Amino acid sequence: MRIITEKKLRDFWAVKDATESRRREKVMREWITVVRRARWDNFLAVRATFNHADVFGKCTIFDVGGNKYRIIAKVAFGIGVIFIRDVLTHAEYDRTDWEHDCK
Repeated sequence: MRIITEKKLRDFWAVKDATESRRREKVMREWITVVRRARWDNFLAVRATFNHADVFGKCTIFDVGGNKYRIIAKVAFGIGVIFIRDVLTHAEYDRTDWEHDCK
């Protein structure tokens, strides 16, 4: 899959706390590696790779980092592209500010 845009992932891991930044970067880089190698043609294929992935409206929600982070994305299966909409901590995700983009 082609990821549009990885900048949101890099921005997410660029935090002031060095330990948290390294933790976030490791998780996001691992996710990037898996997604780049994936050839998904439907949500069931996503679920086979990420068993905690969910759908909300037009978005796929990836639970990464042991339930600490969420990647909100729109997946265009037909063209093999994943569009990153938001990258959030669990607490930010719970506030539901991201939902409007997925309806």
